[in-house]
Amino acid sequence: MLQTDISFKRIQQLAIPAIISGIAEPVLSATDAAVVGNIKEFGIESLAAVGIVGSFLSALIWILGQTRSAISAIVSQNLGAGKLKDLNNFPAQAIYFNIALSIIVLFSTYFFVEEIFKLLNAEGLILTFSIDYYNIRVWGFPLTLFTFAVFGLFRGLQNTFWPMIIATIGAALNIGLDFALVYGIEGYILPMGIKGAAWASLVSQAVMAIMALIFLLKKTEISLKLKFPLHPEIKRLVNMSFNLFLRSVALNTALILATREAADLGKEYIAAHTIAFNIWIFTAFFIDGYGAAGNILGGKLLGERNYSSLWKLTKKVNLYNLGVAAMLVLIGLLLYEPLGFLFNKDEKVLSIFYGMFFMVLICLPFNALAFTLDSIFKGLGEMGYLRNVLLGATVFGFIPVLYFSKYMHWGLIGIWAALIVWVAYRAVALLIKFRRKYIPLIGN
Repeated sequence: MLQTDISFKRIQQLAIPAIISGIAEPVLSATDAAVVGNIKEFGIESLAAVGIVGSFLSALIWILGQTRSAISAIVSQNLGAGKLKDLNNFPAQAIYFNIALSIIVLFSTYFFVEEIFKLLNAEGLILTFSIDYYNIRVWGFPLTLFTFAVFGLFRGLQNTFWPMIIATIGAALNIGLDFALVYGIEGYILPMGIKGAAWASLVSQAVMAIMALIFLLKKTEISLKLKFPLHPEIKRLVNMSFNLFLRSVALNTALILATREAADLGKEYIAAHTIAFNIWIFTAFFIDGYGAAGNILGGKLLGERNYSSLWKLTKKVNLYNLGVAAMLVLIGLLLYEPLGFLFNKDEKVLSIFYGMFFMVLICLPFNALAFTLDSIFKGLGEMGYLRNVLLGATVFGFIPVLYFSKYMHWGLIGIWAALIVWVAYRAVALLIKFRRKYIPLIGN
């Protein structure tokens, strides 16, 4: 059997398309935020609503979207072990599993949106806008989960090109529709405000899901015909997904608490936090591209039991991502003023944002290590350990710092200090685990 190629060229072939496809979801949310934040009337309230709903929807997507990583890990490990043909009816079962989960969550939140957003400190016009925006965007949730499952299959097959094409077209369509539907086109489309942004995202998600279906059927031999009995790997998928579910609950508890505390400071503060968060999420998914390469190749190397190459791969992708983080920090230092102005023109909002943006930049090198190792560990199937790390980072890192900073009246800087501690905790814990478990296996 040929050994897996972990050359610079091969890593770039996987990472660059993964970067482009990975940033599609944050581009959707960031475009919504930037466009509605510049509505002449109620721009601040619209931006705040998109921030609150965006954080909640991101939580749902990240919680259930983790099945993509589990699917990718199982497929890539079987590919490395030369057992790909044994998967037969697993892909279809995994996709339907994802869709069923998304429908359950959709209906469990749809009828309680007002209560949910009140818990996030939305009130008055911001609450009204949040409900309007969510009630449209939530129907794209099953579509996104289906697309993510297909992306997981492609990743497991060592292919990030088709997901890139799908995501790029979806993001471009969303940007065009945002401007057309939010502001309107004179003589053709009436301005729809924040509802227009929600419809733009929903249409884009539908187009991406249709394209994912077409590419899956045309570019692979995978059938979507559901057959029984359940494949043995479904049990492992459910176990991995459950651990990732618990992990993502902890992850999103931190992000939602951060949003809630920002909203409690006032509408200008949640608007500034929304700008910072959208930039942070964009950089996180940008960084995740090399993590995806580590995920894809790492799972295959584990299937081959090639631990020496696994260690080399881990060093390479972490080094590349630290370089990416340094580049993003430099861009942030040079462009932070126009970045803020892109989202909102209110002087108080921008003043708050400019006063805390340095915290976002400090977080980026920690993101590079944490997110890269996180992706590699998903490829290795280490979902239980990832769960424990996130629980520890949230309970012992993020929450104590968040509420200590609140007691000290540090405002948004305190919230972002808690986020930095949270990410750094994860990076250190994953480094220790890799050194203890996988480096001793080299030569075995």
